[in-house]
Amino acid sequence: MPAMDTATRVLPIPAGLMAPGTPDQAFVPIWPIGDLPPGEMRRFTYGDTDLLLAHTDKGICVSDDRCPHMAAPLSIGSLDGCVVACPLHRGRFDLETGDVIQFPTTGGLDADGGYHPPWAPSDSPLKSEPADLKAQARALTRIRRLRYYPVRVRGEMIEAQLPQARGEQSP
Repeated sequence: MPAMDTATRVLPIPAGLMAPGTPDQAFVPIWPIGDLPPGEMRRFTYGDTDLLLAHTDKGICVSDDRCPHMAAPLSIGSLDGCVVACPLHRGRFDLETGDVIQFPTTGGLDADGGYHPPWAPSDSPLKSEPADLKAQARALTRIRRLRYYPVRVRGEMIEAQLPQARGEQSP
């Protein structure tokens, strides 16, 4: 397989969403490009951080492999274009922009503190406002913004700048 054109195949990080601790780190190899076909996602772990590697229709990106709602692994969800769907509460997030496309069924607070009521897919019974403490806690769970990691393609390898792993010494 020929080397990829990094100018057209790497998704830019949305403004303000770069993961802390990444800009000063060296790029490290994370995945062979030939093992990540378009439209697919992979999970990989670096230190104690689980990361999502996605090959969207607009390019490759690396973000946390945790739904910004309740931390379910996005890598076992689905990818449609640039939109990743959480397998747990049907939340959908745009990897190109970092925006919430569909709020999770449990409702809750968006990243700016706005409340969204629970909802139900058309094939499920309607959801009411939370009544017990567990349901109230879910409703008050804030959806944080996705965090992204700088990524590039060198030869046949996808590389990323990742924060220093806990206990690791700087060179």
